[in-house]
Amino acid sequence: MESIDVDATDLRLLDQLQRDASLSNQALAERVHISPPTCLRRIKRLMEAGFIERQVAILNTEKLAPTLGYGLTAIVEITLDRQGADLLEAFEARVAADQAVQQCYRVSPGPDFCLVVFARDMPDYLALAQRLFTSDANVRNVKAFFSLKRSKFEPGIPLQA
Repeated sequence: MESIDVDATDLRLLDQLQRDASLSNQALAERVHISPPTCLRRIKRLMEAGFIERQVAILNTEKLAPTLGYGLTAIVEITLDRQGADLLEAFEARVAADQAVQQCYRVSPGPDFCLVVFARDMPDYLALAQRLFTSDANVRNVKAFFSLKRSKFEPGIPLQA
């Protein structure tokens, strides 16, 4: 990946994309006040430089609930018994590879990791806990908090142009 300088126009593009990545190139160019070819070239450059990791759709859990069930979202604190770099990296890689783990943060002070996990129901969460935590002899403590209501979910980064 090349190293690039990000200017105010790039920041406006990134801000618009994180709000709505489904915008056409034409609409995005109009919102940022640049030409469509310039817009396309800049977006390609930002992607190649790694500023845009990927583009995804954020699904509405309330609308999907009749089809999939509401499921359980849990914020889980994990404390390891030993915190050697190799042990931290091994745990992190193992949980990050699991589809039920939506987010994984290495944190300090306090627990070693905070995870956001999703399970279909409590038996599914128990299977997840067994698979990721109980079976790992280095996991000393697990503390789970179950979400009753999601009041806000905004994955965007505040950008100042």
